[in-house]
Amino acid sequence: EHCRADLWLWRARFFKTRSMAARFVDEGRIRLARPGSPDSRIDKPSRSLKAGDVLVFAIGGRLVNVRILDCGERRGPATEARGLYEALEG
Repeated sequence: EHCRADLWLWRARFFKTRSMAARFVDEGRIRLARPGSPDSRIDKPSRSLKAGDVLVFAIGGRLVNVRILDCGERRGPATEARGLYEALEG
């Protein structure tokens, strides 16, 4: 199961609108780590993400390091959004 980077960031409630998430990705402010691959910068909102991917980005003055658990079906309540990822240390 895959989903677009901007769509996942919006569904996981890191951004209020999908266009804000797309702009953030366009600026190249997110790093993607996939098992068995070197870290890379996500530079397109349409970049495909899947469960197991690790994202690292700075937002609101803090560093966010999360592992994607699910792509989700919709932008639901915050409790549902927190089920889309797990926070990682460091």
